[in-house]
Amino acid sequence: MELSGLLLVAVSIVKALILIGALLAGFAYATYFERKVVARMQVRQGPNRAGPAGLLIPVADGIKLVFKENITPANVERLVYFAAPCISLVVAILAFAMIPVADPITVTWGAHEYVIPMAIADANVALLYLLGVTSLAVYGIVLAGWSSNNKYSLIGGLRSAAQMVSYELALGLSLVGVVMVAGTLSIREIVDQQQVVWFVVLQPLGFLLYAITAVAETNRAPFDMPEAEQELVAGYHTEYTGMRFAMFFAAEYMNVITVCAVAVSLFLGGYRLPCFGGALSFLCDLPWYGDVLVFLGKVVLGMFVFVWLRATIPRLRYDQLMSLGWKVLLPLAIVNVALTAVLIAVVQNSGLG
Repeated sequence: MELSGLLLVAVSIVKALILIGALLAGFAYATYFERKVVARMQVRQGPNRAGPAGLLIPVADGIKLVFKENITPANVERLVYFAAPCISLVVAILAFAMIPVADPITVTWGAHEYVIPMAIADANVALLYLLGVTSLAVYGIVLAGWSSNNKYSLIGGLRSAAQMVSYELALGLSLVGVVMVAGTLSIREIVDQQQVVWFVVLQPLGFLLYAITAVAETNRAPFDMPEAEQELVAGYHTEYTGMRFAMFFAAEYMNVITVCAVAVSLFLGGYRLPCFGGALSFLCDLPWYGDVLVFLGKVVLGMFVFVWLRATIPRLRYDQLMSLGWKVLLPLAIVNVALTAVLIAVVQNSGLG
């Protein structure tokens, strides 16, 4: 039976606390992962001093940032200046709320059995919620740039706004094909429909478009124009220090984790492995912790691609970035939606599916 009343609230709070802790730990060790992978690609050692193999480096970084002085420049818009990093961090956490990491689990309590979704919430419009929340992430960056009373920060914030407008359209359209094929906006139901065939097979162009636009949406190299240290010092967070800077830093890595989780859920089968039956039939129905490990493994592979791009591809010029968004990705996204609609109509009218 479904959870109800106070029990539903209590379970949701517990799941929210677990999610926040997991994302904070994921952010900390995503920085370690990136530094080690980039070091390998550049034939270096990377961080290796604090703890075995440098595993305590994120802890040392966190302690350093906590005790580092928070400097507030003169003439900033104080309320907005302080609120901007909070907005970025809260939005980054909220975005993960609708992403399931395993099949719902059944828990026995007294004479009743309760079904607990392995996500903070399981709504039939989860994908719509996700797109709405992620579009709010740009406000933290724009407000940080505007409120800092720094021309470099302002330019970084404006660049982020323009970049979001350019790539949000293509990103949304890249997911429309998946929605058309699945016939639902529920992320859990989309994952359930990929037991045999992952949607990356049915939507290869949509997956490619999502991958490119997701990198741009998270302001990661080679699309890191809002920061662009050679041009803007550090861009929108130039005037932030200590924990305020750490909050922007955390939001960026949490957003990377989230877009990887969305790609895994919508295109790569989510927490499921391909179900071929026979000798591999045990892969069709893993326990909940097996689902979580499969999901995390796929997310880590996605994050590796982010790091790989950073270490390989130089930053685009701003005019190239905008041209790619408007002249290439958006038309391709529209073509993908049109082709998907035509193919669905052909398959349905032919009686094949």
